[in-house]
Amino acid sequence: MVGLSYAAVPLYDLFCRATGYGGTTMVATEVPNQIGEREMTVRFNANVNRGLPWRFRPVQGSVTVRVGEPTLAFYRVENTSEQTIVGTATYNVTPLKAGEYFSKIDCFCFTEQVLQPGETSELPVSFFVDPSIVDDPEMDRITTLTLSYTFFEVGTSAREQLSSTNQLAGSVIN
Repeated sequence: MVGLSYAAVPLYDLFCRATGYGGTTMVATEVPNQIGEREMTVRFNANVNRGLPWRFRPVQGSVTVRVGEPTLAFYRVENTSEQTIVGTATYNVTPLKAGEYFSKIDCFCFTEQVLQPGETSELPVSFFVDPSIVDDPEMDRITTLTLSYTFFEVGTSAREQLSSTNQLAGSVIN
């Protein structure tokens, strides 16, 4: 049973990444060959799991992009402790339905981040909003997407991560 609880979080994460369920974004291997006319605002949000002594924030609050337009944004993270810490970021997009149209080309969230004591780093995310979003009538009135990350310390138990994620899900996204 304990093994199953540890496996549940990564398996659920894998399912969400594959389907875009729950606001999880898609991973792109190539960019679209055309940029559409529709513009969307992408807001950036940053959270740190309780107990992780890091400061984490987006470098810019938002960008306006055209669908299909490859875009590069940065987040800044700082280890405020006196220890080397390894962290990993989970992510989602709101509104949740928009996750299937938000594609990351490259992201700091694809790998663990190692920060030395007092170290600050700028972390890139390269993305685009899939042009097929214009064909979905449920997305017609959506003009703003929010890309949200939460950093966790690697080695934190699955139960602690799930508990913290559930608490964040109940809060308002900045």
